[in-house]
Amino acid sequence: MLEVKNLNVSYGVTPILRDVSLSVKQGEVIALLGSNGAGKTTLVNALMGMLKAESGEIIFEGEHIENMQPHEIVKRGIAQVPEGRKIFPYISVRDNLYLGAYSNEAWHKRSQSMEWVYGLFPLLKERQNMPARTLSGGEQQMLVIGRGLMSRPKLMLVDEPSLGLAPKLLSEVYEILDKLSEEKITTLLSEQNARQALTISDRGYVLENGKVVLADSSKKLLNSELIKEAYLGR
Repeated sequence: MLEVKNLNVSYGVTPILRDVSLSVKQGEVIALLGSNGAGKTTLVNALMGMLKAESGEIIFEGEHIENMQPHEIVKRGIAQVPEGRKIFPYISVRDNLYLGAYSNEAWHKRSQSMEWVYGLFPLLKERQNMPARTLSGGEQQMLVIGRGLMSRPKLMLVDEPSLGLAPKLLSEVYEILDKLSEEKITTLLSEQNARQALTISDRGYVLENGKVVLADSSKKLLNSELIKEAYLGR
């Protein structure tokens, strides 16, 4: 579904991503691991067209998208769940969800999509008329995932969903992400919390200083000495 080949991205004169290559097959959950500053969010933003590649290729369903604008990429079926739970705090939960139905096709299907999201996350239906700012951190994460689903994406890019969450909320958020897996939604999950991400993913890539230094099945990565020492506190 997605293939990234030798991608290079810089901020000004500072290189951030260096010859990054990875692939995502339909139906997979792929973990993108790395510490803060490793380049995970830069990669996600490059995939969404918000940062332009200096060189390299991004191919989605056989089509080159590395020079497309973000709205064009969304229309082709990629949705981003940004880090930091970026909600619209003063409008209702329901209206936050409607904003995810960006394309004409998604807007025409907004009622069906809303019922689908409410089925996945009943709490959002209970609180649909409340301002989004009244939700807890975990509930806001639920909301931004639901907003992404409103675009009926083929591929979800989920960026740092555990950032700033307490352990109990972290567990709740990963229950939500597990639901995406059950729904067969192809997902690229950018995450510092390696143990959580590898538990629900099929394969993983490890970024260090903007380079892919390790790639394997999630099961093998969980048993990797590098992962244990760098990310699992051993």
